Amino acid sequence: MRLLVMNPNTTAAMTATIRATAESVASPGTQILATEPTWGPESIEGHFEGYLSAAAVLDRLCTLEADLRPFDALVMAGFGEPGREGAQELLDVPVLDITECAAQMALFLGHSYGVVTTLDRAVPQIEDRLLTAGLAQRCAAVVGTGLGVLELEEDPERTVEVIIERARETLRAGAEVVCLGCGGMAGLQERVSAALGVPVVDGVAAAVKFAEAVVGLGLTTSTARSFAPPRPKRIGGWPLGVHLAQAGAAAHRQSAGGVARNHELSVETSDV
Repeated sequence: MRLLVMNPNTTAAMTATIRATAESVASPGTQILATEPTWGPESIEGHFEGYLSAAAVLDRLCTLEADLRPFDALVMAGFGEPGREGAQELLDVPVLDITECAAQMALFLGHSYGVVTTLDRAVPQIEDRLLTAGLAQRCAAVVGTGLGVLELEEDPERTVEVIIERARETLRAGAEVVCLGCGGMAGLQERVSAALGVPVVDGVAAAVKFAEAVVGLGLTTSTARSFAPPRPKRIGGWPLGVHLAQAGAAAHRQSAGGVARNHELSVETSDV
């Protein structure tokens, strides 16, 4: 089984951290592939950067190198960020988002959960994502640490201390399980759990295990309605001048799996 893990920002060091966590929980026989977009924000802290990242991730999926395909499932390692639905329309393999996977895993472990994320400005974005996913009702609190995404790795000891301190606020609000609300927090769950005495869920780890289960059961995204393939149409002025049908989808269809759907995208772009 080959799982592609997509870091939504362009910081390669964070991709390496996410890859290491994914590999640490992957079952024998599961190969972890990890990458990031070739353009876009170096970190994602708000709606503007989130939507830029979503476009960059979809572009990356259409132009993957041969060594990254085929793959059996995609794990999107951005917490509370958009783009997952677009990837589900594009690909014919399961697509899992760490936000929903973390919350779903937490609900197996306790009646309510809390989320500890980066900047406070990310809190409404995560709350909206959980609401859309139908997972908000049992979320006791979403709190920010005040740390930017790229600050997480500057002082690892301080990062863990702040996460623990803020996680205690979610416990006081009624949470019984804590979710780490950023892909950049991957790998910290054991230390935080030891300090709090409650289960702590890392979204990357949870998504990898869910992906293995879904693939193992032979399941994938339904195309009956919501995530049907994009309808053929012209897309003018694609920002990178990429012809998706030729540079991406057609090339992917040559692989056995982890490919753009078997439909003809009649996409035309303007010169940029």
